[in-house]
Amino acid sequence: MNPIAAIVVVLILARWIAEFWLARLNRAHVLRHADAVPDAFREIINPVTYARSVQYTLAKSRLHQWELLWNTVVLLAALFSGALPSAFDWFAGRFGTSVWSMAGFLFTVGLALSLLNLPLEWHAQFRLEERFGFNTTTQKLWWLDHIKGLFLAALIGLPLLALVLKLADWAGAWWWLWAWGAIILFQLLMLVLAPILILPLFNKFTPLPEGSLRDHLLDLAERTGFRARGIQVMDGSKRSRHSNAFFTGFGRFRKIVLFDTLIEQLQESELAAVLAHEIGHYKKGHIPKMLVWSAVSLLVAFYALAWLARQEWFYRAFGFEPGQLAPAFLLFGLLAGTVTFWLTPLFNLWSRRFEYQADAFAGNAMGESTSLVGALRKLNEKNLTNLTPHPLYSGFYYSHPTLLERERALAKTG
Repeated sequence: MNPIAAIVVVLILARWIAEFWLARLNRAHVLRHADAVPDAFREIINPVTYARSVQYTLAKSRLHQWELLWNTVVLLAALFSGALPSAFDWFAGRFGTSVWSMAGFLFTVGLALSLLNLPLEWHAQFRLEERFGFNTTTQKLWWLDHIKGLFLAALIGLPLLALVLKLADWAGAWWWLWAWGAIILFQLLMLVLAPILILPLFNKFTPLPEGSLRDHLLDLAERTGFRARGIQVMDGSKRSRHSNAFFTGFGRFRKIVLFDTLIEQLQESELAAVLAHEIGHYKKGHIPKMLVWSAVSLLVAFYALAWLARQEWFYRAFGFEPGQLAPAFLLFGLLAGTVTFWLTPLFNLWSRRFEYQADAFAGNAMGESTSLVGALRKLNEKNLTNLTPHPLYSGFYYSHPTLLERERALAKTG
């Protein structure tokens, strides 16, 4: 085996082993606390619901183990079976090597690989989520969502890929910098257009009706200096009983969106506390910081891609002949996650820090932390969240602190 290929195999297997070990570690930790509700949670959750949360956690873990194995096998097969070089040669021979043809090749391979995951996605939705009472979608809606997603990917993704490949022809050695700028502009444009043109294709958004809840939330937004065009309710219940709240849009187009399931689950003061938490992300500058981080990461990625695209060994290690940029794009896309996986705990550490800051902001905005604690407890209970993750597992994977960690931090801030 080519030495570079051997290194890649080791890296892929190292990731799989690490994820497998972390999952086993977490599952064993959960089982050690499965017999009875831990003392810290006895006021939060009853024994029956706690037992279901343990079962849900273990069921998801088992499915995740199969997903890890399947994704690893698919990745190794894609990289080393010779299928990708053969597909590229056939595609180039039949359709040529224009930017549109190469964009079509990348899109087709991406589609083929995503189709291989459909059975596991279907099982997660209609078996696992159904078993625990979370699934509310229908087969028709589920497939329609995927068809819409495919249509949007072709409508938006194909021209974007063609543009990036064309920039490589136009801009010479500095193409990666121009491509980075084009992607950044596209992302900023989507922040404005996605809530208007794309999200309504999947969900219905209606204004929050007049009443005390709307008045309460608008009063909070005004007190905290958060300007929004309105508050909307999203029909998340037509797909799942899980709940959420978020901001959509950018600048003066920004809107507050609440899942209808969230409104059903929480009291007014608790909904206000959840909104105050989201406003905290905005007021603390977390959103622009994340955008800057994303832009810098993308810049590094394009630079690395441009460098690898100039290395003959990179192509030959996977059976491609040097000369075309599209195979480098494909290989980089397949391999990037294997490298960035090891940075996951650092990014999540940063994310958890933001969550603590937003929690503290919400407590100050509300003048008390009881409402936010109540909301967090209910959401953890309703979503059957794992209340006893292994610290190493949560430290590696969790973008949000655990319920106990958040309550302790709120208690310190008063």
